[in-house]
Amino acid sequence: MKKGVFLMSVLGVLFFVQSCETKKENADTTKDEVVQNDTIQVKETVGNPTDVKADPGTFQIKPLKYGYDELKEYIDAKTMEVHYSKHYLGYINKMNTALKEANIKSNDIVDILKKMDMNNGALRNNAGGYYNHMLYFDIMSPTPQKEPKGDLKAKIDATFGSTEELLKQLDEAGAKRFGSGWAWLVVKEDGSLAVTSTANQDNPLMPGAEVAGTPILGIDVWEHAYYLKYQNKRDEYLKAFNNVLDWKQVEDNYKKAK
Repeated sequence: MKKGVFLMSVLGVLFFVQSCETKKENADTTKDEVVQNDTIQVKETVGNPTDVKADPGTFQIKPLKYGYDELKEYIDAKTMEVHYSKHYLGYINKMNTALKEANIKSNDIVDILKKMDMNNGALRNNAGGYYNHMLYFDIMSPTPQKEPKGDLKAKIDATFGSTEELLKQLDEAGAKRFGSGWAWLVVKEDGSLAVTSTANQDNPLMPGAEVAGTPILGIDVWEHAYYLKYQNKRDEYLKAFNNVLDWKQVEDNYKKAK
């Protein structure tokens, strides 16, 4: 009889403990958590790009034309948030400081890049980072124009044979860039198109570029642009990028660069 009472007491204590744990789990579940098959799935939340502001200085951040999560099928929201609100913002703030230290008062980023003192590492890296990212974010869209048209289409076909061949060459340039850097489509001084790549935050506007020209399309192949979703599979990221590439913006860039 005593054994039966003792067993019932133990079972009662276990039931009480389990009940408390269940209540605690339910209390700890926030509005960003969803319980599925007894497992709590955490829904990742991100901020708003309109909240991102640069420190006072010559250059300010260019507003993002879409939300962080609007490209999520191809580039995840957290990557977009960190890329825009941390990396891009950091380049702007450090560039403004570097300009002040170099006593450069110009507000023309293209002119600054073309006259770059390549030994000034702070300005070189951060002015390049500012310009490169501004172009990169601009040519992406959740509702992109899927193919080039008009003069740009004709120029691409005459130069590369087809848009598909151009994209293949861009993917190869990005995939083969060792370490961090960029893949570019540029308009050269003679008006011709060329594919090239640069290391780190250099770009084809800077002195000594292997292929000099005005970038109209730039793809970031630094790991911070893709690693959360694609890890070491840079080639998959490059192919995914083509799905958010807005050829309308590239056409506008081409018209200004000619």
